[in-house]
Amino acid sequence: MIGNGKLLTNAHCVEYQTQVKVKRRGDDTKYVAKVLARGVDCDIALLAVESEQFWEGAEPLQLGHLPHLQETVTVVGYPLGGDTISVTKGVVSRIEVTSYAHGSSDLLGIQIDAAINPGNSGGPAFNDRGECIGVAFQVYRSEEAENIGYVIPTTVVTHFLSDYERNQKYTGFPSLGVLLQKLENPALRECLKVPCSQGVLVRRVEPTSDANRVLKEGDVIVSFDNVKVGCEGTVPFRSNECIAFRFLISQKFASDVAELGIIRNGKSMQVQVVLNPRVHLVLANEVNIGYEDMGNQQVLKFNGTSIRNIHHLAHLIDSCTGKYMVFEFEDNYLVVLEMEAAVGSSSQVLQDYGIPCERSQDLLQPYVECNVEEGQSIVDGDFGDSPVSNLEIGVDGILWA
Repeated sequence: MIGNGKLLTNAHCVEYQTQVKVKRRGDDTKYVAKVLARGVDCDIALLAVESEQFWEGAEPLQLGHLPHLQETVTVVGYPLGGDTISVTKGVVSRIEVTSYAHGSSDLLGIQIDAAINPGNSGGPAFNDRGECIGVAFQVYRSEEAENIGYVIPTTVVTHFLSDYERNQKYTGFPSLGVLLQKLENPALRECLKVPCSQGVLVRRVEPTSDANRVLKEGDVIVSFDNVKVGCEGTVPFRSNECIAFRFLISQKFASDVAELGIIRNGKSMQVQVVLNPRVHLVLANEVNIGYEDMGNQQVLKFNGTSIRNIHHLAHLIDSCTGKYMVFEFEDNYLVVLEMEAAVGSSSQVLQDYGIPCERSQDLLQPYVECNVEEGQSIVDGDFGDSPVSNLEIGVDGILWA
């Protein structure tokens, strides 16, 4: 409860909802709640309950500051194993940019050793002063590790709420729109004429981002809003701590302007970039569950056949007679759809998203085969080593920002 008739929970708790009901501890009465906003990327949902009876005697939680390591944390919720409230206690074991499983995004997260189980999602985590330091949302399960739970910190929560208040809807955390590579190797820095042990290399710029206006492949970003960026892609964070460069981006809002210090061909310069909202282009439906957050990935093959262009892909899909439609993307990323289910849901997807036609007029024309010799390149560049995820790939130092 955060006051003003509003509640917070996890976005995955109200996913695909048709009606949401809530109840108070010790009260069997259920009240209808309206979902005001869902932040898939940060796994937070904002609910409103209009019933005055629901709020009688309720006091909103006080949001606390980001905790430090080894601080005590108490998690409250209703996990599996019973119907009454459960309280578990532990300490803060790590604070870093964390992969949010629900939205496939990277945001600040608090790792704790207090037990978090299914049912704890959306519950508050408190410090010793009774302040809420975040919202429980996921757990790491492995035979090699125990008691690794995660809490969404209040910095992410307040960003979500501020975004909603600014726009009367949730627009999401912004993106710089570039693919970056770490510059740990001294020879690489020397080759790029970077005089110090800092900066990250721009490997690719998204064509639709504002960064495409001012950044080029081969640029080295050495600062973000006058904060120096280290060669490992980190920036200073509190005392004697470092954190991933993406943390600075996540502190801003879509359409905010960021000032970047860059080195281009050995020359230092300052440029300004408008941060773009992260746009999800996969139209969510039951048939494509799990693929909703894909992005920045080039399709290479369909059912084993190399793709020549978008018209060729449309032709292959129309000609498909098998049970499955298999799309192969860069770095062996695979998407499989059941053909009958996909075709059957097409009209519903168009209706749900207000799209008048499933393809442009040129793709309605018959496809004409063109002669391409075996092994001949059908694109202007080799993208075979491109990443397929907006998550950091630690083995080769590549990350999306």
